[in-house]
Amino acid sequence: MKKLFGTDGIRGVVNRDITAELAFKIGQVLGFLHPGEKFLIARDTRESGEMLVHAVVAGLSSQGADVYKCGVLPTPAVAMLTKLDSCKGVVISASHNPYTHNGIKIFNGGFKLLDEEEIKITKLLKENTIPRNHQIGRIFEYSESEDRYVQQVVSMFKDSDFRGIRAYVDTANGASYRTTPMVLQNLGINVTVHYAEPNGKNINKECGSLHPQALSRIMENADIGILHDGDADRCIIISEDKREVNGDKIMGLLAPFLLEEGRLPKKTVVGTVMSNLGLEQYLKDNGILFLRTHVGDKYVLQKMLQTMANLGGERSGHIIFLDRSTTGDGLITALEFLRLVVKTRKSVSELSRTILDFPQITVNVEVKNKSVAQSPQVMETIESLQRPDTRIIVRPSGTENVVRITVEGNQQSEIENIAHKIAAVVCSLDRSSAQ
Repeated sequence: MKKLFGTDGIRGVVNRDITAELAFKIGQVLGFLHPGEKFLIARDTRESGEMLVHAVVAGLSSQGADVYKCGVLPTPAVAMLTKLDSCKGVVISASHNPYTHNGIKIFNGGFKLLDEEEIKITKLLKENTIPRNHQIGRIFEYSESEDRYVQQVVSMFKDSDFRGIRAYVDTANGASYRTTPMVLQNLGINVTVHYAEPNGKNINKECGSLHPQALSRIMENADIGILHDGDADRCIIISEDKREVNGDKIMGLLAPFLLEEGRLPKKTVVGTVMSNLGLEQYLKDNGILFLRTHVGDKYVLQKMLQTMANLGGERSGHIIFLDRSTTGDGLITALEFLRLVVKTRKSVSELSRTILDFPQITVNVEVKNKSVAQSPQVMETIESLQRPDTRIIVRPSGTENVVRITVEGNQQSEIENIAHKIAAVVCSLDRSSAQ
């Protein structure tokens, strides 16, 4: 069996990589490992979601697990509820990927699985020798799960005065199309919602956190734009002058604010190898240590737990506030940023300008063999192109058949040239390996 888990659960093309049969077997394995336990299950808005939910539920209940069906719900909502209820959770979602993809994310008491747990599940699936359980689990409709999540988030920010703020929201036609507007309106924010009409096929389609230009084109007289991805664990901000504020800048701006509030006890922020040098320099200037880890919010979380950091995340907008949630929550991130706007009485554009963003480019090369990213030829090419003022990262994607090439430096033209030279070598090696 090929590697099953990527950087964020199991993911792939529906009916090719992610099938009803695989979903059923994963449900069986989870039920076998946790007999008689309570599982929450939710999905985003993809057309394949219900099929995969039914398959996982059948597998779980056939092994004696009790299942509570939450319907459409953001990934961070399931994380929060599984922590509150000390139970397990499954989310059917492929996050920012198109509707033709789907995935399976698994939570245990609020946290994503550790690598050793993923290895255990993969081993059991490969052996295909799970004994039948004579107990049948029960299945419940957990319709109050949405309201429970909404009320939990509202209660976190009830002491903040957001009245008068005008926000545009892009929910990517995804799992937050109801929850984010409900919470913001509940807190007194004037909300205009776009891309909140899911039809099963339009999730992330030319909207959401990967396409900030979509919302910026239609924003009028707004103080802020808030963008999520399909399962709402990301948040990207748009300023009132229609400029993107990425995850790096959001973390950087919030870190001194949290430090002032006593919510950054170790004076440490955790990012990844993809985080911009501008963020690192800004935090250093504010007396805050910046640590880097592998790409993937589960690796960010692991480093946060090791170092007792309260704030960490990724440039893509996965940001974790450990005193609020156990995973990235795009809604909580937006509200934390709005607290900063209210406290400082500054516009989003004023705040954003205080952090320099070094020029950075990422080139995604579609490949059949992702291992070419670590080949000697690629390493030699990187070494030959390395400059004192540049950072070069070449890595295989954990969720797609793609090699990602990121170059950062002082000159846009130079980093583009470096990135495309490396991309050409990756393409050549991939073609050779396929012959």
